[in-house]
Amino acid sequence: MEQLLILLIALPLAAALVTAFTGKAAKYVALISALLTLALTFYIVGHFKPDASTQFQVNYPWIQELGISFHAGIDGISLITVLLTNVLIPIIILASFQHDYKRTHAFYALVLFMQAGLLVVFTALDAFLFYIGWEAALIPIYFICAVWGGKDRIKVNMKFFVYTIAGSLFMLLGIIYLYLQNPLHNFDIQAFYSLELDAYQQGWIFWAFFIAFAVKMPVFPFHTWQPATYTEAPAPGTMLLAGIMLKMGIYGVIRWLLPIVPSGVQDWGSTAIVLSIIGVVYASLIAFTQKNAKRLVAYSSIAHVGLISAGIFALNTQGLQGAMIQMLSHGINVVGLFFVLDIISSRLKTNTIADLGGLAKVAPQLAITFLIIVFGTIALPGTNGFIGEFLLLVGIYQYHLWAAVFAGLTVIFSAVYMLRMYQKVMLGPTNQLTATFTDIKGSEKTVLYIICALILVIGVYPKPILHLSEAAVQQLIEQVNLKLTSVN
Repeated sequence: MEQLLILLIALPLAAALVTAFTGKAAKYVALISALLTLALTFYIVGHFKPDASTQFQVNYPWIQELGISFHAGIDGISLITVLLTNVLIPIIILASFQHDYKRTHAFYALVLFMQAGLLVVFTALDAFLFYIGWEAALIPIYFICAVWGGKDRIKVNMKFFVYTIAGSLFMLLGIIYLYLQNPLHNFDIQAFYSLELDAYQQGWIFWAFFIAFAVKMPVFPFHTWQPATYTEAPAPGTMLLAGIMLKMGIYGVIRWLLPIVPSGVQDWGSTAIVLSIIGVVYASLIAFTQKNAKRLVAYSSIAHVGLISAGIFALNTQGLQGAMIQMLSHGINVVGLFFVLDIISSRLKTNTIADLGGLAKVAPQLAITFLIIVFGTIALPGTNGFIGEFLLLVGIYQYHLWAAVFAGLTVIFSAVYMLRMYQKVMLGPTNQLTATFTDIKGSEKTVLYIICALILVIGVYPKPILHLSEAAVQQLIEQVNLKLTSVN
């Protein structure tokens, strides 16, 4: 069974190499590869025991002189992120079919290469391997945005690259320091968990890791690269960034930050919660003022991720379980939102809200699917967004009442600006621009129907998703509390 994980990572990597030398059929090769990887993922889920153990482990010596191994495995926490990645990649590839990108083979090869890097990040049990995957996932998205992005892509992409590289260097510094403190002289995650570090050491390592993860999510004030990058990136690039890549930061906090430096989290977690909640309120207020629908969704994403971050640092089971299912739900919803806006932009060459209106009259199927996605985004009961945000707010409430009050504003604000955007884009009379708009068809229907089905199925019956991560989350909380008790 351990070979399944190797195959899971190797399949998109091999497909990326094949796709790079394929002609116009590259998108079909990429889609077939993504579907095969998804099928393998479902097989792994079917054979996964929902306990706290790490399963499907592989551990091969890599650079023995430095104690580096190719050590990877899947537990309930990583399984959710693996599932998210491999469900969304075929959806994103299929969503890109409506565009005829230049150098198609290179585009889809980069998407698959990024998928392989993401899977390494979400399964790595060796800190050096985790860092390699972290950087490997950055390289393809940089080129996707730089080559196929909008007119300001070079300037915007450079800011994104500088932010993420700077954050990664902080994390690398922390990893090297932990390696030097490890008497076993390896990068194994369990060895890092077992280190006994004093309050000062844990404090600065907390910030070294947190900055790297906060840039990726992004959390205020490390968010300034995000709105422009999401706007200028090609639609599949934006979907990859918002749907999957930002989850690297959330996952990093849960997998690496909390268990390694629990005292650092105890000392500085309140600061992280304050920054996260500031991001919730700030991004929501900025979203109200946006005239471009794509930028509005970008700021909405900052607000929702701020809520997830606050729930994690509340350090309780409800907050962490909420973060796990909300990672999945947010990824599905934000990919759906950006795809709808891409459909509108590809037909009308604009995402300016004031230029639109009345699309529901000429495109009723688009209007219905868009409304379902909006409902999921604003956490309407019965949709996937509700269960995650409810658990997050319960977790934050257990931490502090007023923190929950301010964090909960994201639900109210989101409902206002998302429904107002929907009203201005979809309802009312058509104008000269929108009167000739055509309804969704072909692959567009397939993508939006799948996304809507996921929103409703997870919203009505979230138990299987929560059950996958429950034991692993409970063990992590117990592990952190035990270390805090022993220190105090």
